[in-house]
Amino acid sequence: MPPANPCCKETEDVAPHPNEKPRVISARLAAALSRRGVHYGWVVVATTFLTMLVTAGAVGAPGVLLLPLQREFGWSTAAISSALALRLLLFGLMGPFAAAFINRYGVRKVTLSALCLIALGLALSLGMTEIWQLVLLWGVIVGLGTGLTALVLAATVSTRWFNARRGLIVGLLTASSATGQLIFLPLLASIATRSGWRSALILVCALLGTAALLVWLLMRDRPADLGLAPLGTADA
Repeated sequence: MPPANPCCKETEDVAPHPNEKPRVISARLAAALSRRGVHYGWVVVATTFLTMLVTAGAVGAPGVLLLPLQREFGWSTAAISSALALRLLLFGLMGPFAAAFINRYGVRKVTLSALCLIALGLALSLGMTEIWQLVLLWGVIVGLGTGLTALVLAATVSTRWFNARRGLIVGLLTASSATGQLIFLPLLASIATRSGWRSALILVCALLGTAALLVWLLMRDRPADLGLAPLGTADA
């Protein structure tokens, strides 16, 4: 039997890990920013801000689309409101579980899962025809997804990446929720009026996909993943 080709063995040994590409991108970006005196924590804050901004738009979207749903399906306000109430209930109840999930699986995985859950619930609702589908998709799935990106995400990012300016970071990330609704609610209402509620949901799904891509590329769980210390320490 001919001996194994050592080149092939070497190629197999250095096969890239699926997460290697985003890690390399983050490392190169962190090095480039460090040369300019900018900590990579600000990239994480910007990514988190965008995530919470888009999530806030997804949270507020069902309220804007209440009247179009009534006109198309004939559902009562009480029936639609029950789905929205369930979503808000799960949004609040998921806070402690979100913190546990982040500690166990990491910020990046939990945030990606949350964005995918929200996008899945909204995308599937494009074909809904029954009220129970609205409750399941907008109430349960979107409620669970938005709950994973509640205020615990802002607290975790500020604590892990910053020893200084934590109050500023928490304030910025908290403001993203109000900013998201301020930006998206009038926009979604205008799109729903001109092009239908499905067009408004497609826009939200596209924005959620963009945020998920940025989280996959740029979000890191801890500064140590890039060989950094939190901003505000002596060696940061």
